Amino acid sequence: MCTVCGCGDSHVEGHHHEHDHAHEHSHAHAHEHEHSHDHEHSHQHSHGHHHDEPHHHEHHANDNSSSQPVVIHHHYYHNGDVHHHVHYHVGEQNHGYESSEHGHSHHHVHDHEHSYDEPHHHDHQHSHHHDYEGVVASNGDLHFGQGEAQTHVAGVSQKQLITLEQDILGKNNQVAEHNRAHFIEQHQLVLNLMSSPGSGKTTLLTETIEQIKQKVGCAVIEGDQQTSNDADRIRATQVPAIQVNTGKGCHLDADMIHQAYHQLGQLDQGVLFIENVGNLVCPASFDLGEFCKVVILSVTEGADKPLKYPNMFAASRLMIINKIDLLPYVDFDVEQCIENAKKVNPEIQILKLSARSGEGMEAWTSWLLEQQHQLAH
Repeated sequence: MCTVCGCGDSHVEGHHHEHDHAHEHSHAHAHEHEHSHDHEHSHQHSHGHHHDEPHHHEHHANDNSSSQPVVIHHHYYHNGDVHHHVHYHVGEQNHGYESSEHGHSHHHVHDHEHSYDEPHHHDHQHSHHHDYEGVVASNGDLHFGQGEAQTHVAGVSQKQLITLEQDILGKNNQVAEHNRAHFIEQHQLVLNLMSSPGSGKTTLLTETIEQIKQKVGCAVIEGDQQTSNDADRIRATQVPAIQVNTGKGCHLDADMIHQAYHQLGQLDQGVLFIENVGNLVCPASFDLGEFCKVVILSVTEGADKPLKYPNMFAASRLMIINKIDLLPYVDFDVEQCIENAKKVNPEIQILKLSARSGEGMEAWTSWLLEQQHQLAH
């Protein structure tokens, strides 16, 4: 999963925050913090400087020593007025986003009323050590998913990655359970639709809505890094939709869904579709409180996708093979794809359809309505 990939800086359409920082002592803090660490770490911020592109850097203090904190910083600049500064502190005794001295984790969002015209200076004095944990196969290929964490981040040990992942997913899962309770109470069948970019999720979604909206209530939460293009397409079907822009983030999380769901207002019982960010990796790891995950694979992608991205297909209850109208024109083995998916997840259900031609759509809409009927009763 993306433990320290910089996911953040998300925006839920119509939602506004008040940014207070809650710490272990249960007070709210202003946006000025003083920290002392075991390593020298100074930032010189000359306000009045401008960044046209996001600025992202990572630095690790004495990465080869588990007694020293690992400090990872992500800086984002948006329209010259938002400074999003995330600190992850990992110490030997604290096992989390905490330094060995402070025992705290925090996210800072600073709003400045000025533009940024001067250079942004960072002075870092660290000793750097690179510990490569990739496994070299007999054919010379490198495998970075063989350690305890089954992932790799340069300069961060496998044990530290496991701790980070447990903390991130633990907090996410708490919100997901809260979401799930809401969905069940309001008889909402919530489906998390996931796929690669270009699989045809939005086209399938608009066609599905047109076919079932007279029979059951529909609403959509749309996830993309930028733009409201897909939400606009959904709203053209006359059903409510909220756009979530994840910025640099590569997936939706439970808190984004919580905010977006409340933005949708009171919904009739029915089906809530969550269209996740196009990505076959990270969305698989994040529970949103949904009824189930649905992975969509188009015939233009390749029959080996379930084997190349097994976590996604293992986490999904249903696989939709989309764009079957293109089968005469592409080299795609449907039966091989199904076999590969069953190797990863023997219980996965399979539907084959084309949102363009309509072939197979009746089986898909019947499945949806049956699931919603069972949930409501």
